[in-house]
Amino acid sequence: MTKYGSFPGTRPRRLRTTPAMRRMVAETRLHPADLILPAFVREGIGAPVEIGAMPGVVQHTRDTLKKAAVEALEAGVAGIMLFGVPEESKKDAVGTAGTDPDGILQLAIRDVRAEVGDELIVMSDLCLDETTDHGHCGVLDAEGRVDNDATLERYAEMAQVQADAGAHVVGPSGMMDGQIGVIRDALDQVGHEDVSILAYTVKYSSAFFGPFREAVGSSLKGDRKTYQQDPANARESMRELALDLEEGADMVMVKPAGPYLDILAKVADAVDVPVAAYQISGEYAMIEAAAERGWIDRDKAIMESLTGIKRAGANMILTYWATEVARQL
Repeated sequence: MTKYGSFPGTRPRRLRTTPAMRRMVAETRLHPADLILPAFVREGIGAPVEIGAMPGVVQHTRDTLKKAAVEALEAGVAGIMLFGVPEESKKDAVGTAGTDPDGILQLAIRDVRAEVGDELIVMSDLCLDETTDHGHCGVLDAEGRVDNDATLERYAEMAQVQADAGAHVVGPSGMMDGQIGVIRDALDQVGHEDVSILAYTVKYSSAFFGPFREAVGSSLKGDRKTYQQDPANARESMRELALDLEEGADMVMVKPAGPYLDILAKVADAVDVPVAAYQISGEYAMIEAAAERGWIDRDKAIMESLTGIKRAGANMILTYWATEVARQL
């Protein structure tokens, strides 16, 4: 090959020559404190129940949930997001179990706080879908539509009982208009000014939620397209972001993470509050399924997917691999 002077004079490959060199110049680094573990606790079971569509993830008993929280803490994970799965007989049209101080989620919050104190951030899912017999995230009106304002009243009650139980952070995930402002007022009215709100600001109506519905024993019939966002829209996300910040959100979230890295980057560039991204059940299931078939390297794919989410701008990542990855890091 003919050599033309010093061409090429710029050789980016010089900074890729060895693992040590690549590590030194890496622009994005994962840390255990970036990670939050979503966890499910189910009422009325004596042993953990495996979730078929999410290999390695279980519906916990109250006792095994406490163990999982301690393991996450010891691995350096920042927080745990709790989802409660009540007995079917306790589901009703308005999600009564969600505001019962002795509902499974409230009991789980107390259990975990008693186990880890303030060393692990205890977060609670603030939504009605796990506790309603129709599976929607809100109260239905006479025509079967989700009633936004009636649902806000239920969210206010949920916020108060979850904070009373010991949640450091509540995560309103129902995508009702005005939910952040109502929840902030409800918390402040009962002396929980220090409880933070992680707003599910950008939550798309996604096909990737499929395995989650098994995880929470969802009773949903139909879909959530009238309140979750249309995957075709981006500007709408920025409008939701502005509203949540105006209403008092302490942190904001993009969900799902992987299919919406463009949205995550837009949000991260636009705000001065912490930004979370939720690597959801379908994202998890795809990697596990492909790895089980030998089609991809599981561990490398997990790390690559999480690095991409962090690179796009997430300060915190909710992932079912949180404890495993934190140990590796």
